[in-house]
Amino acid sequence: VLPILVSFAFTMFFGSSQMSNKIESMKAAEAALISFANRYKGIYHSLPAFLETKTHSLELFDTPIPKSSLPIKEQKCQLYKDQNETFTMHGIKVTSHVYESHITSLKEEEKREEYPLVVLHGYMNGALYFYRNLLGLSNYSFKGTVYALDCFGWGLSSRPKFTIQADQKKQPDLDDHLLTEQVFVESLEEWRKAHKIEKMTLGGHSMGGHMATAYAEKYPDRVDRLILISPAGVPDDKDDDIESRIKDAPLRFRLMFGLAKRVRNWGVNPALILRNLPESKGRSMVERYIEGRLATIKCPEEKKHLGEYFYTNAALPGSGEHALNKILKPTAFGVKPSVYRISELKVKHVHFIYGEHDWMDSSGGVEALKLSALRKSEGKESPEIRVWGVSNAGHLLMLENWKEFNSAMVHANGHGHRLSQHAPTPFKVADEASTGMFFKRSVFRRRRDE
Repeated sequence: VLPILVSFAFTMFFGSSQMSNKIESMKAAEAALISFANRYKGIYHSLPAFLETKTHSLELFDTPIPKSSLPIKEQKCQLYKDQNETFTMHGIKVTSHVYESHITSLKEEEKREEYPLVVLHGYMNGALYFYRNLLGLSNYSFKGTVYALDCFGWGLSSRPKFTIQADQKKQPDLDDHLLTEQVFVESLEEWRKAHKIEKMTLGGHSMGGHMATAYAEKYPDRVDRLILISPAGVPDDKDDDIESRIKDAPLRFRLMFGLAKRVRNWGVNPALILRNLPESKGRSMVERYIEGRLATIKCPEEKKHLGEYFYTNAALPGSGEHALNKILKPTAFGVKPSVYRISELKVKHVHFIYGEHDWMDSSGGVEALKLSALRKSEGKESPEIRVWGVSNAGHLLMLENWKEFNSAMVHANGHGHRLSQHAPTPFKVADEASTGMFFKRSVFRRRRDE
């Protein structure tokens, strides 16, 4: 009992100062990554000397989100104590001062109405996971403006305890999955309204891709194009198929799967584990993760600040992380696979982008393409879908091969012709002309062979 009382007393007396220190550490890591962003402008054209000095403006901002708009039962934020009627969405805005010079030479028929890009990060990530991409992406497309947001419950956005609750009078039929989606969808919609953005190109990485799909489903008139970057929860791995495979698996695997299932139901997740490890152990794990998963980052200082950003993001109080077991099964497949939803979206263009060595199943994007082609053959409305691949990259493709990722994003927005001959070209995995068949260079060839 004594250690528990001591821990409780320590939290009571020093908890707020600890929280302040963590928030400041997160801000410092964010600022450091922003300074590194200036190294990754991704400009493949020579610039006039006067433009070399200031090519972009970067602005950090906080946007108030009405608490009444979200189905969150616990209204108290664990980060910011002075919030009454609103939560906060944190983000960064990048504006290119060279965008106009890049498109002035285009023929009128090559121009079309453009919209800013809004990107959502994945699980245990944050807005600054796109620090290598923000400036370059703003140069050739997206009306010269890119926003990256800390999704609700992550980064420096508000972090209330993730206790979802439906309004029984207005939404009696919503289950936990749909309520969880609504938290992210409605916080994004309130953010959009606050910034008076009539329409946007919406991108989402991993779990952010799942939430971007849910947003486009509910608010299609606000989305010009949807870009899904190695999105989570797309393929359908049917429960009966899982059970049959588990039944014939070795005993050790069956035991591990059973434990994973129980742990998921208890609400245990990677961020929770990392947060409760001794700090030295947690930081060591993050350093090994950065070293192993992001070997293309060579600069020691860059690794250090990215590791600090990752660790502090997880060390701050848990919130959005608890959406994991409501969206994904223990197998990492979707509770309600979005492959069926994507082909029915009212958005005209949907593009998937995967890394060549991505562990996320790119067959989900191809299957969505097939379903879309089937709907069109039946005379039904369906998006134009394409699936792209980025060489020498895995799931964190925006960091592992930032130049080709940027090119893929510009191609996905229909502006590949604006890139110079020196820009790397992403490869096509599948498009409507291929009717869903893999091209010779498939991002998933390795796993398919296995």
